Amino acid sequence: MRTAQNMIVENDDVGSLLLRREPTRGEVMAEISTQLAPFRTDDSQVIRGATVISKDLAIDSLAVMDMVMELEDRFDVSIPMSVIAEIHTVDQLADTIRDLRAQA
Repeated sequence: MRTAQNMIVENDDVGSLLLRREPTRGEVMAEISTQLAPFRTDDSQVIRGATVISKDLAIDSLAVMDMVMELEDRFDVSIPMSVIAEIHTVDQLADTIRDLRAQA
């Protein structure tokens, strides 16, 4: 009986690996929208793929970096600084996260 319990515990990590899957684009967009929601210029503003992060939102560079770090943790990716500098829209950020996840 004790051996069976150990086997279940040892296999718990295997089960969680099997359940992992790539996030859908919708899931990535939803998480980005959640992270950016506090920076909307008014409550009726909708964050869309074409939203230019630094122009359309009231967000500074420090807040952008904090948000990127949250997204990196959430999606288990590391976005290089040179790539972050080239990201302007929500669509570009979502595509970058999905591309990095696919490479992992």
